[in-house]
Amino acid sequence: MPFARNEQTLRMKRRFGQETPASAWTAIALAFWAALVLPDAARVRAAEAQAAALPSLAGLAETALRTAPAKELFGSAKLPAALPPQPYGFYSRGCAAGNVAMPLTGPYWQVMRPKRNRYWGQPVLIDFLERFARMAHEKDGWPGLLIGDLSQPRGGPMTSGHASHQIGLDADIWLTPMPARVLTIDERNTMSAVLMTLDRRRINPQRFTERHARLIRRAALQPEVQRIFVHPPIKKYLCDFARRIGDRDRSWLAKVRPYYGHNYHFHIRLRCPQGARWCKDQGDPRPKDGTGCGAELAYWYSDRPWGGGRKKARPKFVNGIPLPRPRPHKRKPRPPVTLAALPKQCTKVLLAPAPASARQRASAHGHLSR
Repeated sequence: MPFARNEQTLRMKRRFGQETPASAWTAIALAFWAALVLPDAARVRAAEAQAAALPSLAGLAETALRTAPAKELFGSAKLPAALPPQPYGFYSRGCAAGNVAMPLTGPYWQVMRPKRNRYWGQPVLIDFLERFARMAHEKDGWPGLLIGDLSQPRGGPMTSGHASHQIGLDADIWLTPMPARVLTIDERNTMSAVLMTLDRRRINPQRFTERHARLIRRAALQPEVQRIFVHPPIKKYLCDFARRIGDRDRSWLAKVRPYYGHNYHFHIRLRCPQGARWCKDQGDPRPKDGTGCGAELAYWYSDRPWGGGRKKARPKFVNGIPLPRPRPHKRKPRPPVTLAALPKQCTKVLLAPAPASARQRASAHGHLSR
């Protein structure tokens, strides 16, 4: 009965993990993680639901956590790790312990897209944003900040949208001014940001004005800010703006870096906090001209960053007949990042309990004012 024996062997392999599909590993890992960090009622429901349909959780949990995509594990965390604040790793490869929530509404800010649950950051980031919002309002007349994505409750890779924002030190600020009323939660989840550029070379002068330039300049002047990412035409506008107002010290422009996709918001990145020994700093930008308004900006106005400027190979002929060009090779998708690719402390961050008390949970979700 070789067929029966093969079927029995296959069932055993599947039961004990040798041929468990990747999707099952993710489900097992999520169930194991939920059993450790979710509140009691949710913990029981999650564990029972997953255990009913999956192999032995106890025997497979370690393997599942090792092989499941890290973005699924960290993207499923609803609350932060009850650990002292600490960013681990690099902005695009790490996690964060002790994140706190940005209050959803403040006197000079409102958090957008709250349903994403990405309004978390290290305490230094939250403190900075509150101070910066007040400063921009009082010194530059900015109505208030519409705050986009910060980080997930425990940082880590996200299921969509960002490669960075993983250690609680990045923040997206919309270039749309805050309206003079409190937006509803539904409005915050559906309202569209306004594009500030006409294309990759031209600013929209009807939308981006000196008021926007002063806001970004104010952020760049803060010592804890290491980089600010904007779309290339915005960088060019800032260079022209600094010359036009006769800015004697233009070194702040070095922090403003042109990069794809930042045409409706600017991205603030803080330097690693003092004493954060496991945080990998990116280093201060040092353009040759001191501002990045020369050769660096010219590069972004060329076709090279956008995939152009490449010489096409001449067609080959046989007896006067052109041969068909070879099809470009399709790149294989990269394997998903797992816990093994993150700093070792990220396993502890992932498995740490969530804040226990009701007040901590409410505060963590931004329901309590500071």
